[in-house]
Amino acid sequence: MPAYQTAVFDLDGTLLDSLCDLHLSINAVLAAHDMPTHSLDDVRRFVGNGIRKLVERAVPAGTNDAQRDAVYEDFCTYYAAHCEDHTGPYAGIPDLLAHLRAAGVRLAVVSNKGDFAVQELVSRQFPDTFDAILGENEAAGIRKKPAPDMVEAALERMGAGRDGLVYIGDSEVDVQTAANVGCPCVSCTWGFRGVDELIAAGATTFVDTPAELERVLLGTAR
Repeated sequence: MPAYQTAVFDLDGTLLDSLCDLHLSINAVLAAHDMPTHSLDDVRRFVGNGIRKLVERAVPAGTNDAQRDAVYEDFCTYYAAHCEDHTGPYAGIPDLLAHLRAAGVRLAVVSNKGDFAVQELVSRQFPDTFDAILGENEAAGIRKKPAPDMVEAALERMGAGRDGLVYIGDSEVDVQTAANVGCPCVSCTWGFRGVDELIAAGATTFVDTPAELERVLLGTAR
């Protein structure tokens, strides 16, 4: 019997190493608008709260609403065409997911990335793997993480309750999301935030590899 019956995953920095494409895409669009570009570490700090927040953090201070909206629209178009140029699963993630499915664990992805990109990436990178897939869709009344709405929507789509639920992510947003849902959180150290940042956010359970995560989720950790 697995330790958890339902596992809800963050996407970027947890399942997919997508930072390079996010970095290249935002810089391409900023350059097209004659705005300064950013380092990889800058973009690492900018991501986690959705595309609009990424753009808000990336554009220069004092950028007006119309300019910011134009960068946002252009980023969505550019990233949709380039979101898989350098993006792929972290080593060990496909095996982890296969083993969880074989053990009967329900699997979901919830991401603050735009739903158009989440659906595309998950369907191509992890075909026929997840029981529920949700990207940002506040227009439908589902608030972004760290609000609990996305996890609750995923549970509803899977016909699952909170019993046996665990949330897995790599950032302070994920720690806060699990707290707002009221479920355990496992923090992955291979993602976009450092251990010190996660500890400061209240994280208490850490895994350093997908194999270690598998042992925690299936209850075989020694």
